[in-house]
Amino acid sequence: MVKYILDDTEERMDKSIKVLRDDLAGVRAGRANPKLLDRLLVEYYGTMTPINQLANISVPEPRLLVIAPWDANSIKDIEKAIQKSDIGINPMNDGKVIRLAFPELTEERRVELARLVKRMGEESKIAIRSIRRDANDQLRQLEKESEIREDELKSSEKDVQELTDDYTKQIDEIVQEKENEIMEI
Repeated sequence: MVKYILDDTEERMDKSIKVLRDDLAGVRAGRANPKLLDRLLVEYYGTMTPINQLANISVPEPRLLVIAPWDANSIKDIEKAIQKSDIGINPMNDGKVIRLAFPELTEERRVELARLVKRMGEESKIAIRSIRRDANDQLRQLEKESEIREDELKSSEKDVQELTDDYTKQIDEIVQEKENEIMEI
């Protein structure tokens, strides 16, 4: 039962890291990144469809995204979805492809984005600590029900704390990497 709790805890912490990585991929760092469009939905024949299922998205230059729809009829819908989104970039449509040119970020905007990244990292750490608390509560409940001894409880709590420390360190590294990417000129 203890092994199950530890495995479940590790799996939940892994998911928290994955969510953080996905969220950070959506933060614009001055470079063109196709992941910025992952959450973008386009109305396509009455159905909201992710843009990556309607078009090929490529990065021919560091500050340029090119969206080449597989169906030429969908180009106007894709353009409208981009304009309505919070990306903040005006699409350029030549009839065959849509180009998104990413302007250089100002220093003020870089600092603002770095703060946002730190906040996302802190939210992830809070999630990790919450997972730790849940695991420790489950372990204490096992001890209360006499399914494990007190020394097993202490050992298991130590294992949970080691997992927490490891994942917190990973979050710090991920956040630092993203901050460096944002602040890079």
